[in-house]
Amino acid sequence: MSMKISILFLLRRNKINAQGVCPIECRITLDKQRKPFATGLFINPDNWNAAKQKAFPSNTPNSQINTQLSLIKQEINQAFLFLQVQGREFNAEDIYVHYKGENIKDDKSIMEIFNLHIAKQEKLIGISTTKGSVAKFYQTKTHVKNYIFWKFKKHDYLLNKMKMSFITEFEYYLKAEKQFEQNTIHKTLQRLKQMVKLAVGLDFLAKDPFLLHKNKRPKKQVVFLSEEELSKIDQHEFASQRLQQVADMFIFCCYTGLAFLEMSTLERKHIIIGSDKKKWISITRQKTNKKYEIPLLKKAEYILQKYEGGEKLLPRISNQRFNSYLKEIAEIVGIQKNITHHIARKTFASTILLYNDVPMEIVSELLGHYEMSITQNHYAKVVKAKLSESMSKVEKLLE
Repeated sequence: MSMKISILFLLRRNKINAQGVCPIECRITLDKQRKPFATGLFINPDNWNAAKQKAFPSNTPNSQINTQLSLIKQEINQAFLFLQVQGREFNAEDIYVHYKGENIKDDKSIMEIFNLHIAKQEKLIGISTTKGSVAKFYQTKTHVKNYIFWKFKKHDYLLNKMKMSFITEFEYYLKAEKQFEQNTIHKTLQRLKQMVKLAVGLDFLAKDPFLLHKNKRPKKQVVFLSEEELSKIDQHEFASQRLQQVADMFIFCCYTGLAFLEMSTLERKHIIIGSDKKKWISITRQKTNKKYEIPLLKKAEYILQKYEGGEKLLPRISNQRFNSYLKEIAEIVGIQKNITHHIARKTFASTILLYNDVPMEIVSELLGHYEMSITQNHYAKVVKAKLSESMSKVEKLLE
């Protein structure tokens, strides 16, 4: 968007003094926004040509005034061009402040606060965060940047202009224009909220525009395999070697709860002997950077023995191909659910642990969750279902 500047010199005739001269005022106008200021120059009103913006007739005092006015106009234009090159939003007041050689109030933008946060987080990779977590902030930054251009035809937006309407319109954009799932929208708004809270904490923003906004949390249904479904995959002998490998690795994760990344990087060094003299998996979950240990159940140990040989304990395959093969496996054994690798982790928590009366605290520890509230939020319905089943048994006993 092009910006138009106007520089006009005016006489303050109402302030004529005893010597018969009045002050010359300069008025900067930028896109209908005005900033008047005193030039410090005085002139006899009869010696002023408003149309030509000059003092006349040509004599030494008037030539000096004209030289000074020309210099003021030149310096204001330089200030205007300098601010344009900066690529930041500015107004007539900012042009005047820069012309005077003073520091313009450093109003931060949304992209700047994202860059500040990301730069700090990148230095903490491997300490308190992961590459994956930082990548998600890069992704959110891109969504916000694209929205700003879509809505305002600009590449950035000042934080101090951010109101709740910015958030609600951004939410609409994600939903209607990008057609994201509710979970993606929820996570994107969560990360933007983190940026806003950081801006408020650093005094870049006076008021949190998220205060009255409600970020709708998606209702998640925990999908996992029942004992019967798990047995269907476990007992079936697949004709394809690749399908058999994927089925085995899936079953392995159903009995260990390992996420795909930890399954893919599992090595001999991760198998330890615990204080109970039994084998355990000791590994760091890359998503949370939290170390956790899982007992190596016999079913899982049998699968490791089946593929032992290399340093990596299980066959290598991409996540995308793994999930593609799982769809084939589900179709072959007659499971109607949309199975992905993550279902194995949920099956471990639900069918293997919670349905066998393992307490929630231990389930949380075995899943490597950062906080137990995460486990509770995800598996509350599973616990209720187990409770209902237990109460039905009690009811029968009391009949």
